[in-house]
Amino acid sequence: MSWTDERIQQLKDLWSQGLSASEIAETLGDITRNAVIGKAHRLGLSGRPSPIKKKPTRGATILALTERMCKWPVGDPKHQDFHFCGKTALSGMPYCAEHAALAYQPTSGSKKRDEDRNVGAA
Repeated sequence: MSWTDERIQQLKDLWSQGLSASEIAETLGDITRNAVIGKAHRLGLSGRPSPIKKKPTRGATILALTERMCKWPVGDPKHQDFHFCGKTALSGMPYCAEHAALAYQPTSGSKKRDEDRNVGAA
C-alpha cells in the first residue's frame, strides 16, 4: 500500500468527518489503523477527542456509597437525577474537603466568647 495523493485526500476528508482511525483504515482498505494514525500525525491533522464515550460522572447512588465516599446530597431526592457527591471523603468525616468546608463552619469569635461566659456563670 502506498499513500497516493488521492488516498491522502480521502484520509483528510474522513478524518475531518470524525471517523475513527479504524473506520478510516477499513474504508481505505489494505491499511492498518496504526498506519492511518501515523499518516494523520505526519500530515499534522488536528487531534480529536477520544472516540471512547465516557459516562458523565454523576456521583454515587445510595446503593453505591462506601464509607470512604462523600455523602453530600446533590439535587432533589424526589427527582431521578438525585445522587451523592461520591468523591473521596476526608478521613473520619462523611464529606470530601469541599463539602466538609460547607458543612462545618467555624464558630465566630463573639459567639464562642458568649458560650464561654454562659458556662462560667452557671
